[in-house]
Amino acid sequence: MTSAWLLPEHIADVLPSQARHIEELRRGLLDVARGYGCELVMPPLLEHIESLLSGTGHELDLRTFKLVDQLSGRTLGVRADSTPQVARIDAHLLNRVGVTRLCYCGPVLHTRPSGVRATREPLQFGAEIFGHAGLEADLEVQDLALDCLYKVGLLDITLDLGDARIVRGVLAGAALSNELVAEIYTALAAKDASAVQNLSRGLAADTQRGLLALLSLYGGREVLAAAQRELPAHPLISAALNDLKWLADHAQQAHPEVRISFDLADLSGYAYYSGARFAVFAAGSSDAVARGGRYDEVGAVFGRKRPAVGFSLVDLKELALLVPGTGQRAAIRAPWAEDATLRAAVRQLRSQGETVVCILPGHEDEGQEFACDRELAVSNGQWTICAL
Repeated sequence: MTSAWLLPEHIADVLPSQARHIEELRRGLLDVARGYGCELVMPPLLEHIESLLSGTGHELDLRTFKLVDQLSGRTLGVRADSTPQVARIDAHLLNRVGVTRLCYCGPVLHTRPSGVRATREPLQFGAEIFGHAGLEADLEVQDLALDCLYKVGLLDITLDLGDARIVRGVLAGAALSNELVAEIYTALAAKDASAVQNLSRGLAADTQRGLLALLSLYGGREVLAAAQRELPAHPLISAALNDLKWLADHAQQAHPEVRISFDLADLSGYAYYSGARFAVFAAGSSDAVARGGRYDEVGAVFGRKRPAVGFSLVDLKELALLVPGTGQRAAIRAPWAEDATLRAAVRQLRSQGETVVCILPGHEDEGQEFACDRELAVSNGQWTICAL
């Protein structure tokens, strides 16, 4: 018999000290996003499955928990990513004409963990800009992502850039089934040269050369020059390389301490992104801590195709493990009594933003669990604060 206190695999409680640390990070991130003009939205945890998995959301199908609504009999999904929901809010509920900047922070649920130690319930923070097709919006999202990571205290940051249009440009003109395209993308992402060679047999020679060249097109700025030489001449590829250079130049100017790299075969979310994309890596983490880019098709299924670019932090709970907490907040210890003047003094201190821990009868030693550096004590009939 399973113990009642055991949780499902890769699901865990967050205990007080860690919860406090995560909440401090969350508040700081929302403040950074607000500084960029982002408005906070809170999408629901559940939606009809058609809404969560329509259009560019289909790749989330295997990661999405599904259940039957007892009220309507329809299939519901527990969100595995908030971006489609935010796109729905922009397209259907807000329905604004100009630029809209939205941010969010809430839990998502995955059917499987992304790694051996990963949780299936990440706390996802992100931001989106809708309504502007120019690179200015891409750059703003990129800057916001970096500023958010600075805010949480991450150091030794690498910004890795790529573009979904590059592989599409290489494959342009080739009559391929969706299944074969998916296999090619998987082989490219794994940098499996033999698989790429086998899968590209029968394709045009320049397409074959381009696919094999992508396997080695990762590294520093030299990658862009090599791509110009080695990839087929195609408008999608030229536009992507020019955009990547522009974004890299501006990122380096604004954030000289950040390393800039390129991986033209990084195909994470290939069915999702429509243009430039980025991943951010930091010391202490084996995987990206943030991912983002342009996905102009995301709102089409909701009846309003708008330019869109955004990013999300992979998991705020994981980020909290990479940076030290601020420690316990200073508090005031107070005795418990029915004395009206004592109770009034405690209320006044709390209204001023102080943390006051009242020691309940029979639990006089519990004060040591808090960072109490002062004590509320009576002196000459008055309750005053004394240093401990």
